Amino acid sequence: MLFFFYGPDSFRVKRKVDAIIAGYKAKHKSGMNFRYFDFSQTGELDELKNFLGAFSMFQEKKLAVVENIFEADEDILAGFAEYLKKEGVFKTAESFLVVPQLLELNNDKKKKQKYSIKEGGAKNLFSLLTSKESQSEEFEFISGAKLEQWIKKEVERIGGKIDLNAARKLIEFAGADLWRLQNEIGKLAAYKNGEAITEGDIEEMVESKIETDIFKMIDALAARNKILAFKHLHRHLARGESEIYILTMLAYQFRNLILVKSEVEKGSQFGALAKKIKMHPFVLRKTFDQSKNFSFAALENIYEKLMETDIAVKSGRLESQAALDLLVAEIAG
Repeated sequence: MLFFFYGPDSFRVKRKVDAIIAGYKAKHKSGMNFRYFDFSQTGELDELKNFLGAFSMFQEKKLAVVENIFEADEDILAGFAEYLKKEGVFKTAESFLVVPQLLELNNDKKKKQKYSIKEGGAKNLFSLLTSKESQSEEFEFISGAKLEQWIKKEVERIGGKIDLNAARKLIEFAGADLWRLQNEIGKLAAYKNGEAITEGDIEEMVESKIETDIFKMIDALAARNKILAFKHLHRHLARGESEIYILTMLAYQFRNLILVKSEVEKGSQFGALAKKIKMHPFVLRKTFDQSKNFSFAALENIYEKLMETDIAVKSGRLESQAALDLLVAEIAG
């Protein structure tokens, strides 16, 4: 039987493969009939054939995990496809062949395909692996309500508690990267020791992802550097972050800028801001510095545009990516 797990979400692909391996090892104790094969190395197709074709002394089913399949040469890709068709790997109950494959989203709008897959053997093999004969499962990036539920379940899985408001706050601070979220969840759950994780805990313990992402885009917008602003925007999209998420993060930070600018124009110095505005220390410092690049009227105007764009996207009046492109172009001038 063949399982093909693919997509850009490396965390969930790995967790799925790890679950299959753990289940297999629980039933088949010898460990003699489980192997990894790395198709970026030479000779792995022949090794795989020999492994699956050899007689098992322990009367156990075999498990082979094939990695980096699309990094193989054209002749290996063709040979692997032919082997799958001829040897009945899709249907056999005597062995399990697991093929995990991370794929990058295609950013070339001229091409209709979803993923960046080379023409020829790789593309043909992908079609075969995602056919009805294969047990295939796609792992796309998750966002919105699905991401919030994932966080809630992940916290509960390790014995913790968190409500949806705190889950949303964690997304604001850590983003949608499941590897980082798992790490932050582990730290928060250990700190709370069975008690519910709160928004305050997240503000205190999690370093804001805005440090490396949204701040850079806003710096480019403030400098009226349209090319750099678009570069940062499309880097977010290439990582699988939804347009709604990006809009939310931009609105979050421009709201912070308005709060800080308002206090500064009233005469507040940086040292006094922390007492007046509840904000992560790093975010406060960066926001204070960025506020010098905007007038209060400009910030209000940008925030109004963000709200209008948000409504237009959610109501369906504008396509989400086109709306973001227009917004960035308008702000950067």
